[in-house]
Amino acid sequence: MATRIPPVHALSAFEAAARHGSFALAAEELCITPSALSHRIRLLEEFVGERLFLRDGRNVGLSEFGRRYLDVVRQALRTLTDFPMPRRAASAQPRVKVTLPPTFARYLLVPRLAAFTQRHPDIAVEIYLSVPLYDLSTAESDVEVRFGAGKYPNLQSDMLFAEPTFAVASPAYLKQVGEIATPADLEKATLIRSALEPWQPWFEAVGLDWPEPTTGIRVDDLGLLLELIKHGHGVGLTREHFARDMIESGEIVRLFDLHQATPPHAYYVVYEKQVRDRPEVALFLDWIQEAFHTES
Repeated sequence: MATRIPPVHALSAFEAAARHGSFALAAEELCITPSALSHRIRLLEEFVGERLFLRDGRNVGLSEFGRRYLDVVRQALRTLTDFPMPRRAASAQPRVKVTLPPTFARYLLVPRLAAFTQRHPDIAVEIYLSVPLYDLSTAESDVEVRFGAGKYPNLQSDMLFAEPTFAVASPAYLKQVGEIATPADLEKATLIRSALEPWQPWFEAVGLDWPEPTTGIRVDDLGLLLELIKHGHGVGLTREHFARDMIESGEIVRLFDLHQATPPHAYYVVYEKQVRDRPEVALFLDWIQEAFHTES
């Protein structure tokens, strides 16, 4: 009768989860999703007939059986790993997984990224997109850039830069609605709404006692907000980094020499403190903070 052996992919998942003390970090190392890693752990637990981990919310710890079994698994994996294979491929390239809002990725990171990749050609940067203002877990990435208030429990949060907000419109829209010479003239305009750039704090900064608009187009992407403004859908709020090229080309114009100096949202680089222990992540964090602090 053939001897049953545990699946190797489940053994490697168990060893990685035990080493990191985290299913999320183990999944990242193995390039699988956390749910796939959990499935492999359950598969191995069914095979051995014992619980390997004790779960308490997001925290996981080895059971007594798991601690004893880990020694056996590590010895077996080490035997496989140490077996001499002359044609074995070189070690995997260090990589940093970065999650970003779409507009930040397109307008701000990509134009600057060559400075990092040229300085560190051995590090692969993997870019993923996220939805701004949603407090998503960093479990799927090493580093996140978030657009928000900067308060994220149990995470390190460092502001990249702060920019004032100001009102812009397209020349075609201004021709349609007539002159908008003062903020009070916005009463006749369509205001494009966004939770990312709320109007009420800007109203207060320029001396208008107006509530937040509740009608009209609403969008939660800063790049799409600019496109709506450019195509004449109304007046919107923006910032220098995003609007500079469109202003210089004449596609949009700044309406007043007024701005909100301290808007409620800014860009923050967010990460779990322990990821700095990985040299490639520490290098990326140092670079991105240097790149934007230099300009702010």
